[in-house]
Amino acid sequence: MAITETRNLPAPFIQSLGEYYGKELPALTKDKMDVSQWAPTVAAQDPMQTQAATLAGTQDKGIGAFEQYLTAAQPYAGPDAYKQFMSPYQQQVIDATMTSFDKQAAMQRRGISDQAKQAGAFGGARHGIAQSEYDAASDLNRAQMEAGLLQQGYGQGMAGAQQAHQQQMGLAQTVPGMYQQDIATLGTVGAQQQAQSQAVLDAQREGKRMEAFEPYERLGFLGQGLTGIMGGYGNQYQFQQQPNPTPLQTALGTGATLAGIYGAVRGAGQQGYQPGAITTPKLY
Repeated sequence: MAITETRNLPAPFIQSLGEYYGKELPALTKDKMDVSQWAPTVAAQDPMQTQAATLAGTQDKGIGAFEQYLTAAQPYAGPDAYKQFMSPYQQQVIDATMTSFDKQAAMQRRGISDQAKQAGAFGGARHGIAQSEYDAASDLNRAQMEAGLLQQGYGQGMAGAQQAHQQQMGLAQTVPGMYQQDIATLGTVGAQQQAQSQAVLDAQREGKRMEAFEPYERLGFLGQGLTGIMGGYGNQYQFQQQPNPTPLQTALGTGATLAGIYGAVRGAGQQGYQPGAITTPKLY
């Protein structure tokens, strides 16, 4: 007994593409991909960034650069700060001023004596009172003048100390700020240079990755196109095949035939003989 087999086959070019795809895909994916060639990398620090970090850590130039100026300002804030700003010629000025004052006072005393002589009161009580009052006033003026000169020197010394203190405090703010500007500028420019280097590394890495994945993407495009073609292109022809029966199939077929013949004969025999029926004798 023959068996008919029907197959719906795609167009020959589609079958050819499918066979190519099925052959190339295992060949492409059988080996492990080496990703070390396009592993992510980080660009090294730019020399300007290194210089900025070095400058930031340099004593008296980076972090804490203000400390040296605070240390220098301390002597100008104490109670004896004025002494180092006193004029070295102050005492000489005071001595010269007092000598001049004493000369003037002596001349005034002689004038009082001369007036007493003219009035005939020299050596008298009025002469003594006038001389005593003048001496008291002169001594007071002398003391006030000397104190004024000392106060003037002290004031100048304190003003000098305050000015020096303010200068050091100003330097404590200005100089570190200048260093910080240099550090910031170096860091900014260095970061831009590092970003450029990183962009180059990323571009190179992406190029290697694209090169590594190109066969996979190409085969993937083929697979997508093949799927689209197979979905929209109908079967082109049918293939029918009638293979020769196997010995088992032949034996089964023969057995079925014999069984059918036997069943038909037996059925006919049963129909010819029935109990109680009249049998017509055969004539020979």
